[in-house]
Amino acid sequence: MSKGTEAHAADSHEMIRVHGARVNNLKDVSVEIPKRRLTVFTGVSGSGKSSLVFGTIAAESQRLINETYSAFVQGFMPTLARPEVDVLDGLTTAIIVDQQRLGADPRSTVGTATDANAMLRILFSRLAAPHIGPPSAYAFNVASVQASGAIKVDKGARRAEKVTFSRTGGMCPRCEGRGAVTDIDLTQLYDDSKSLREGALTIPGYSVDGWYGRIYTGCGFFDPDKPIAKFTKRELHDLLHKEPTKIKVEGINLTYEGLIPKIQKSFLSKDVDSLQPHVRAFVERAVTFTVCPDCAGTRLNEGARTSTIDGVSIADACAMQITDLAEWVRGLDDPSVAPLLTALGHSLDSFVEIGLGYLSLDRPSGTLSGGEAQRVKMIRHLGSSLTDVTYVFDEPTTGLHPHDIQRMNGLLLRLRDKGNTVLVVEHKPETIAIADHVVDLGPGAGTGGGAVCFEGTVEGLRASDTVTGRHLDDRASLKKSVRSATGALEIRGADANNLRGVDVDIPLGVLVAVTGVAGSGKSSLVHGSVPEGEGVVSVDQGAIRGSRRSNPATYTGLLDPIRKAFAKANGVKPALFSANSEGACPTCNGVGVVYTDLAMMAGVATTCEECEGRRFQAAVLEYRLGGRDISEVLAMPVSEAETFFAEGEARIPAAHRILTRLSDVGLGYLTLGQPLTTLSGGERQRLKLATHMAEKGGVYVLDEPTAGLHLADVEQLLGLLDRLVDSGKSVIVVEHHQAVMAHADWIIDLGPGAGHDGGQIVFEGTPAELVADGSTLTGRHLAEYVGE
Repeated sequence: MSKGTEAHAADSHEMIRVHGARVNNLKDVSVEIPKRRLTVFTGVSGSGKSSLVFGTIAAESQRLINETYSAFVQGFMPTLARPEVDVLDGLTTAIIVDQQRLGADPRSTVGTATDANAMLRILFSRLAAPHIGPPSAYAFNVASVQASGAIKVDKGARRAEKVTFSRTGGMCPRCEGRGAVTDIDLTQLYDDSKSLREGALTIPGYSVDGWYGRIYTGCGFFDPDKPIAKFTKRELHDLLHKEPTKIKVEGINLTYEGLIPKIQKSFLSKDVDSLQPHVRAFVERAVTFTVCPDCAGTRLNEGARTSTIDGVSIADACAMQITDLAEWVRGLDDPSVAPLLTALGHSLDSFVEIGLGYLSLDRPSGTLSGGEAQRVKMIRHLGSSLTDVTYVFDEPTTGLHPHDIQRMNGLLLRLRDKGNTVLVVEHKPETIAIADHVVDLGPGAGTGGGAVCFEGTVEGLRASDTVTGRHLDDRASLKKSVRSATGALEIRGADANNLRGVDVDIPLGVLVAVTGVAGSGKSSLVHGSVPEGEGVVSVDQGAIRGSRRSNPATYTGLLDPIRKAFAKANGVKPALFSANSEGACPTCNGVGVVYTDLAMMAGVATTCEECEGRRFQAAVLEYRLGGRDISEVLAMPVSEAETFFAEGEARIPAAHRILTRLSDVGLGYLTLGQPLTTLSGGERQRLKLATHMAEKGGVYVLDEPTAGLHLADVEQLLGLLDRLVDSGKSVIVVEHHQAVMAHADWIIDLGPGAGHDGGQIVFEGTPAELVADGSTLTGRHLAEYVGE
């Protein structure tokens, strides 16, 4: 070989090499992933895909990047433990685009989560009339402030000069940029027939013996033995509204504050979903949210609302559907801001291209679905000039209509063609088909998975005898006969979000699929019009918030009957069998691992030496039920526990019922004690479904129950939906999966497009009629799927 053609040493690193990965259920997995290619990871739910892609490759890449920062900067970053793996070679910078919801802070919108709002503010500060100030004057997150003070100026002789400072913000002073004001129902705060000492306060955590109760009874501003109904105006004002005041109670210096500002700070400034259930119930009872009368929900003060470009204010621009806003921006022509208009146009076009053109920039980010949140995160990377980056996607097709999946595939291929490595965890055959390289994990789930079953091309996967290979070309067929409705749920004039006065009768006693492209109004129709309440069980895609102490046993209420059975069998108290209570190992406090903080180095999680990861004190493990101790029970997969609690000494009917429901939704492989933080989005949703199935509901409303399900598991889910319907329930599913559409008894298709191009019913009827009709997008894709 001549000198000139010798391979350069730098070109020999064409693979990401993983050897001996043991994160979660991975069993010494070794794979070689080609760089600058699109690799799809497949396998049944729980086979270890996320553990390999997110828990190993992406986690180590992020950890190594964090280590390049100074110790000072690292102090502000989350510490990531090194994944359990022998060799990880050839990693590049990883950008993770997962399905974690965007923050549900009341002041976070689609515009603030991307760069679009920031660019609009600069545009308005340059072109809008009347000119009201810098970009911050148009920001609903910035308050206007004025302050004055004296500063020492040294000009030969020191003297004080009076200076005033001011900052112009756009925040509406009444609602503080939230767009809604809260009205508090005083009858839910206290019982005015009682005195404070008799327990008048009915706010969670404000009992007479509690710390807050003692502050209010001992503050001295009013008589604690006088019923609140007899308080003077002054006393009532002090109880409810008094500004922070220094007081002394029981010899301790404290700050006293009225009930209403106290509640606003401690409860209302937080995301409602993150509150404990009893506190959330109190907030929902006591607080009503109404549109702010001053700013009409725009969040902006009068100055920002009245400063316009061609008659359009920044509030109007943010309320426009993004497709319309992009048109409006293209119509502006001013050489002084030409680069800004180009950048803003690109950003808005990215929304349209990725299928989110139906959103508006003022849409609160907490209301986006998991799939929408993921696509909003993608927007930042679409126009990026970075190359040789590893992009990691978690089921990017979640929440996408088959029509939109083609678009998403195009985006993934564009990222790859720019010279990036694209790793995708995916179940949809349409996306698996475009892969350059496939890694199939399995063969089963949980302890039955964690091994590589196949590595190679899509053709190779089809020919292989793996579960994914066998099911890749599965196509559901249309049902020969459909069930007859037993009644109808009448919806008249539905106009939530983009719905245009929709009238529809949803048949009861059958399986109804609500279909349509993303943004066509499916969730608005189902969640907005099917009344929550008696007999309606709604399972949405909202996140399950759980710490690493939460697990399927605690979340489903399964642990209670198990603890009681252990306590009864051994003649001790139930609290001993909780790792969050008296039975916890004292060394690791019942977590099972000890976290060692190594300051600027990545922290290390080591299995607790005292309990060997079992989370309980040694004495507790002496107690047995059916020959097993409590830690062995929590280590069982659901399927094994279902048999264990069915008969013999360990027979617990209450526990068995919950375990049967977990098996029904396809979670038989989860161990009872697996931390909720390690579950994927689809697993969490099915855990919610299993929990809600216990409720006595006549109508079940499910939002994309196939999210995160392998092709082989979809059949099991369809069987479960059939069993629900056959037992006399009505099931309404919002769904994009063609197998569910083909299996439904009745389809309600919304469209024709998204946003203001949607919101109408374009078809009602059986799946066979939809295919025969062929006029809607859904009908055409379903016909293609069933091979008609």
